[in-house]
Amino acid sequence: MKIAVYAVRYKGGWNLRLSVDIRVDMTWWLRQNDGQKHAVERWVLLGERIPLSWGVKLCETFKESADMKQWGSQQWWGYILAHLKNELLLETNGAEPILFGAREHICIWDRVEGWISGTECGGETQGMKGALYFIPKRNLHSEIDALDMECVARQANELADLLAGRQLLVAETEALLAEIAPGLEHAWRPAAQLAYLQGRLSFAAGLAPAPRTRWSAVRAHKLRCNRCGSGMVYRTSCASCGRKACAYCETCLALGRSRECSLLLRGAAKPVVPCTAAASAEELDRWGLSPAQRAAAEAALRFLSTPPGRVCGRLRPEGRWPRGREWFRRGGAVRRGSGAAAMLGSAPACNEQLSPKPGESAGHIADRQVSDLAAERFLLWAVTGAGKTEMIFPLLQYVLERGGTALVATPRRDVVLELAPRLAVAFPHASMVTLYGGSAERWQRGQLTLATTHQLLRYRHAFDLVVIDEIDAFPYHNNPMLAFAAQAVCKPEGKFIYLSATPPHALQKEASRGLLPHAKVPVRFHRHPLPVPFRLGAAPVKHWLQKGRLPTAFTQHLQISIQRGAQVFLFVTRISHIHGLVELLIKQLPEVPVAGTSSQDEERTAKVRLFRATEIRVLVTTTILERGVTVPRSDVYILDADSNLFDEASLVQMAGRAGRSKDDPCGGVIFISPQWTRGQKRAIRQIQRMNTLAGKKGYLRK
Repeated sequence: MKIAVYAVRYKGGWNLRLSVDIRVDMTWWLRQNDGQKHAVERWVLLGERIPLSWGVKLCETFKESADMKQWGSQQWWGYILAHLKNELLLETNGAEPILFGAREHICIWDRVEGWISGTECGGETQGMKGALYFIPKRNLHSEIDALDMECVARQANELADLLAGRQLLVAETEALLAEIAPGLEHAWRPAAQLAYLQGRLSFAAGLAPAPRTRWSAVRAHKLRCNRCGSGMVYRTSCASCGRKACAYCETCLALGRSRECSLLLRGAAKPVVPCTAAASAEELDRWGLSPAQRAAAEAALRFLSTPPGRVCGRLRPEGRWPRGREWFRRGGAVRRGSGAAAMLGSAPACNEQLSPKPGESAGHIADRQVSDLAAERFLLWAVTGAGKTEMIFPLLQYVLERGGTALVATPRRDVVLELAPRLAVAFPHASMVTLYGGSAERWQRGQLTLATTHQLLRYRHAFDLVVIDEIDAFPYHNNPMLAFAAQAVCKPEGKFIYLSATPPHALQKEASRGLLPHAKVPVRFHRHPLPVPFRLGAAPVKHWLQKGRLPTAFTQHLQISIQRGAQVFLFVTRISHIHGLVELLIKQLPEVPVAGTSSQDEERTAKVRLFRATEIRVLVTTTILERGVTVPRSDVYILDADSNLFDEASLVQMAGRAGRSKDDPCGGVIFISPQWTRGQKRAIRQIQRMNTLAGKKGYLRK
């Protein structure tokens, strides 16, 4: 995409701006009332058809010069060449760029002298070896006179409202408008430009150099996708901007190609919901929480009601956290103690509010603040089966009743579909949108949004509260793109709630050091201790299959589980082991219904249903069933538990399938492996620590 770039001297200072419709800008700056007109001292159109990425670079690298007010066409042209030298060399394969008619293409208006250069705001088409084009000769004034600014103003209001909290490429914007505001999809440019000038919309290139921050030194030329944050970029020739080496992002290609020349429209965030007192006891009574759930919900509500900047655990711009000594060097103070007092402390001081540059709109100021302001986070660390969903209900209620917006993001589509009816019942008067791949509601807006994590890439500064469910699960865990997207969707002064039974070790360390506000729920709703796994030594499964025989100790324990009426999960490391193991089990236990399933099994949903109905008694599976599956009266066997494919978190999650029912809270969990590994030991210690904490808090049933 090509775009116009101009400079304006306003209130004693210079500023560079982008334009998708230069007529709107000329009307805004040069045809306002007398007070506005005389405030604009000089206006310089540098070019009307500059590749977007070059225009963005000119704006971002712009530095005012003392004698800039006296510059003519030649000086401005030299400024363009100096700042786009590397880009021009890339297009001309190392050849020196050739300058044609340096003076004719620059259009300059002065408050005293009027038009200095550029007859009728036009000149002959100029170029630089096909790389850079400027305005063709035409009468722009007649086009400006034809603008119906009242209509444009109404359309700008509508567009700004539709794009508030969103970031969309042009094709996505047109799709949104075609569905929500038919007719505007072909006339969005003047509306977008007016909203941009008003500070309600900002423009960005799909790809741009990664910003430098105080915590990371990045190379100035390294590109990053502004939508997903990825640095995996490739270059190709581009028909849209005419460049020979226009970069595009490979990571988020499924959502539409994000290029250097792709215009990303970003709506301004709506005001943040003010923090008020936490919910009363009567409000919490509505949800019927257990004592442990209630204590955690109260701690999270105190976090939500604390004004921004007063809570430790501020998310850094690049999604990273300061470590201990650096935290204290930056002035962070942590209160030591227990309970809520230990969870709340002083956050490192944020940068002061940025003052506007001359002529800079509120939208641009907000964009500059993003790198220094970031939402604060709270970890809700609840054991498997503790009822995390019920604990977030009071938090959602707090935000919704104050007129705010909330997002619940979860890794999988099936969880979205399962949670949607529960949230609809809990909040019948709130408008709710469910988003996943292929969702018919992708352009709808609601007070409460339930989405898979990939859908977050289309939002920016949209929500007052963001709840990330199962932060440690695939695909969120170790996925920088989704972490980047999750950070971007929360308003800079909004709040994050992270839910997990097995938080990543980095978060666990931050919590233990007092740098991350958190609450632990160490007991399930039925208030019985978690089943503690024990280890059974045996050869690897591949040896069982090679010998065609199951270990005696294993079959003895399996018989006990069957006789007590338990449903048996058999977790394995490899899909290739499932078929052979099922055959051995059928041979060993001919009277017991046995089945196997994996991510490659098209009948896995039906098999899980039969397993719940006890029509299948033993289910051999991979880790696809380590989360989100509750089967009453279950025992869990984890084969090859010493495998590096099973880390501490996955072992805890698989063990969490047992003992979830109040009728059978003491299900068995057995680690079967030839070696006793660190992962197994740590998983058992984590479960034991939670049981100990539950006992100390008095949460266990006596």
